[in-house]
Amino acid sequence: MIKQLGWINGSWSSLEKLTIPINDRSLNFGDGIFETILILNHKPQLLTAHFNRWKRNAIMLGMELPPNEKILEPIIEEGIRILILNDGIGSIRLNWSRGSNLNRGINYDSQEQKSEYNLWIELSPLRLSFSSIKITIDRDEKRNANSLISKCKTFNYMQSIQARLKAKKNKFDDALLLSTTGELCCGTTSNIIVKRNKKLVTPRLNSGCLPGIMREQAIKKGVCEETELSPTPEANDEWLLINSLSCHPVKQINNQPIKPFENAESFWHSLLIK
Repeated sequence: MIKQLGWINGSWSSLEKLTIPINDRSLNFGDGIFETILILNHKPQLLTAHFNRWKRNAIMLGMELPPNEKILEPIIEEGIRILILNDGIGSIRLNWSRGSNLNRGINYDSQEQKSEYNLWIELSPLRLSFSSIKITIDRDEKRNANSLISKCKTFNYMQSIQARLKAKKNKFDDALLLSTTGELCCGTTSNIIVKRNKKLVTPRLNSGCLPGIMREQAIKKGVCEETELSPTPEANDEWLLINSLSCHPVKQINNQPIKPFENAESFWHSLLIK
């Protein structure tokens, strides 16, 4: 049985056999964007929202547009059938790279390399997780509130990797990042939602937080509002780290225990409804 499945150039194979050129700009410079999509009950969830963000990110970064939902949905459905997810739960990663680097250095000639973009898809089984976690607020790695990169889901996760490595070393499960403005921003791979005074709030986009799909769903449904958030929890706060594949109530921030977010799993599931 294939445990992880990949697609590139019209062919499926295990991820170990999937290859892209070693001079691909995503490998050399992190020059690409991706989407991570939940499979639930053998169906991709919030697919249109993910494709819309993928397209927005490509436009913002001056990239050619990736293939649209109409083109890729049949390929995704085929992959789900091949992978055989016994419990119907998995993840999809759509990767879009600016392509092979024809010359040394970061310069890019859009006319010369227009057809060199690379697309590949990864599918994996997934175990959903809603466990309570301990987090630390990283004081070194900060999200740039003024950078386009902060607003896009790019291949470059070095900042998040460093913050989480340091958190794990200090016996925490994950880290939160501050903005260059000093306000609370987001997690290493997730957005944060805070229940405060019976209201749900989340850091504003102008903080440099990633515009996550589940965050977007909560705002669209009118159950959560954007605001400027201090990194200091208030009395009776309930904090939640959330993304398309997981949802974790926070039980401790640095050395301060807090009340975990109630009904986190049901809240997460409610955001999957269109």
